Amino acid sequence: MCFSPLASFATAGVTGVVGLLALSRVREPRDLLLAAVPIFFGAQQAIEGGLWLLLPVGAHVATAILLTLLFLLFAKVFWPVYAPLMAALSEPSRPRRRLMFLCLVAGVGLAVYHLSRLLTGPREAEIVHNCIVYRTGEANPLTAASVYVMATVPPLTLSSRRTIVVLGAVMGVGCVVAYLFYLQAFLSVWCFFAAAGSAVILAHFELVHRRLHPAAA
Repeated sequence: MCFSPLASFATAGVTGVVGLLALSRVREPRDLLLAAVPIFFGAQQAIEGGLWLLLPVGAHVATAILLTLLFLLFAKVFWPVYAPLMAALSEPSRPRRRLMFLCLVAGVGLAVYHLSRLLTGPREAEIVHNCIVYRTGEANPLTAASVYVMATVPPLTLSSRRTIVVLGAVMGVGCVVAYLFYLQAFLSVWCFFAAAGSAVILAHFELVHRRLHPAAA
C-alpha cells in the first residue's frame, strides 16, 4: 500500500485476521479460494511494508531486491491467474463460467509474460512523493495494464454471487482512482483497494454463518 510503512503493516494485519476469520466460516470447498483472498493480500501488504523500511536505506540491498521481486510476483503473476480462477471455480452458472475461463486464459498468458520479464529484465522499486513506484521496463505498459484489468475485474463482476460482484466493483473503482490520481504508483494503490475489498468477503461468510447458526449469532 502507498503512503507509509505503518499503513502497509496495519493493512497486512487486518486483512490477515479477516482471512483467518473467513476461512473459519467456510462450509463448501468451492469457497476456499474466495476466503483465502485476504490472506494473500495481507502477505503482499506485509512485503510492501518491508520495502517502506528498506528502500530509504538502499534499493540495492539484497533484502530489498528480494522483497521487490516477491511483491511483483504477487501483483503481476499471481493475481491475474488467481482472481479469474477463484471466480470460475465458485461460479454455479456454466455460461458465466466459460466467460471467466476465457479471462483466465488471458491472465495465464499475461502471467507468463510478466514472469519472463521479472526473471530476465529490470525490477526496481523506489519511493516517489510518498508512494512506492515499481519499474520493470515493459515495452507496452498500458497494453499490459489493460490486459491485467480485463483478466482480474470482469471475472468478478460477471459472477452470479453478489459478494464476488461487490469485490470486483471495489477493485474496479480502485483501478479508476489509481489511474487518475496515482498513475506512477498504479500497481501499489490498486492492490490496496483490492485488499480493502477483503471486508466484503468477511461480511459474506459472517452472514452465511449467522443464517446457518442463528442461535450462535
